[in-house]
Amino acid sequence: QVQLVESGGGVVNSGGSLRLSCTASGRVVGYSFGWYRQAPGKERELLASITSGGSKKYEIPAKGRFTIARDNDKQTGYLQLDNLKPEDTAVYICSLGWTTSTIYGPNFWGQGTQVTVSP
Repeated sequence: QVQLVESGGGVVNSGGSLRLSCTASGRVVGYSFGWYRQAPGKERELLASITSGGSKKYEIPAKGRFTIARDNDKQTGYLQLDNLKPEDTAVYICSLGWTTSTIYGPNFWGQGTQVTVSP
């Protein structure tokens, strides 16, 4: 059974930074990490993914300000959020899944961590 536990969310002023962490338990060798977010009244959107080998892919909302990383020894994925804007306010959700050449697909979900950006 794979479980994901996120941390690092909080309240930050516009222009600030946060580093989100997602630690996996269970057998996770070979899985990709993926980070999503969901704002109130909006659909969940994929932000970025990283394969077990470290290949990264960013979706449009994350390009230029967010950085995905992982530490395989710690079974932990990270999402660095820089230059945050009020429109980045959302629940950020970690996932573990699979990656093809063009698509990331989640298999397991974390509980989410709230990020609130004040103007």
